[in-house]
Amino acid sequence: MFGFLKKKDETTVPEEKKPSWAERLKAGLAKTRAQLGGQLTGLFRRAKIDDELLEELESTLLMADCGVDATQWLLDELKARVKQHKLETPEQLRLMLIELLTGLLKPLEQPLDISTHRPFVIMIAGVNGAGKTTSIGKLAKHFQSQGRSVLLAAGDTFRAAAREQLAEWGRRSDVTVIAQELGDPAAVIFDAIAAAKARGIDIVLADTAGRLPTQLNLMEEIAKVRRVIQKAEPSGPHEVILVLDANIGQNAIAQVKAFDKTAGVTGLVVTKLDGTAKGGVLAAIARQCPKPIRYIGVGEGIDDLQPFRAAEFVEALFEQ
Repeated sequence: MFGFLKKKDETTVPEEKKPSWAERLKAGLAKTRAQLGGQLTGLFRRAKIDDELLEELESTLLMADCGVDATQWLLDELKARVKQHKLETPEQLRLMLIELLTGLLKPLEQPLDISTHRPFVIMIAGVNGAGKTTSIGKLAKHFQSQGRSVLLAAGDTFRAAAREQLAEWGRRSDVTVIAQELGDPAAVIFDAIAAAKARGIDIVLADTAGRLPTQLNLMEEIAKVRRVIQKAEPSGPHEVILVLDANIGQNAIAQVKAFDKTAGVTGLVVTKLDGTAKGGVLAAIARQCPKPIRYIGVGEGIDDLQPFRAAEFVEALFEQ
């Protein structure tokens, strides 16, 4: 009769609150912030804006891997705004730097639109160790959370470990993986697209073998994969994503240019921002080889890959 009443000794364990993406982003950028923000905090606490402050600001931006081009642009713009708006305090300069950096990165904030084709074929490229295969698994989970069906193509046939890793991601997310122990990478991806069409799959994520831009024969293999995708689906690939490890700093620029020349890069995934003090490389990309940054990663968790938002990124970078 009174079964709905709880006994006094019954306790409910509160469910642990999961950190929000904004909180994880701020935590992930702690190393970059310690270098960039730590240096800048001292600079912006000075009494006035002078040449010495601007020189030290230049050194700090370069150390954070913003690159010479982006650093010079930011400084030139800052000097012009100081004069134009008659800025007097370093705090005003800090706020202006945040505004300029956000404006510089904003054009790279272009969410991926996967609604234009079915199946939507995404070709993934990158060097070994960049987090390419892991990013594919996280993207599969991300698209599934949007109610999309996904199929994975294990096009890295050169490394058994890559096939096994992708198969494990497939098991975790209950996603079909098309793979062959031996064979041509392009043939695997061709079969995957055919399977996706037959099954009415929304998205195909096609892995490719990791390679260095200097390995010309392997880079040509990437071009071949692209051509074969176009045979399987004349409108594809609909997106060519290059996965970049943020730890490599300015080498990211060379990678973007080399892969773009070979495969026609349409978007970037920047990983491992939590393990680097060089998050300024995004500014270098914006100035020297602007490509949409579709997603950024700040951890190993399956949810630690999220769409890039410029203002959110800069806010996390400069949090005091």
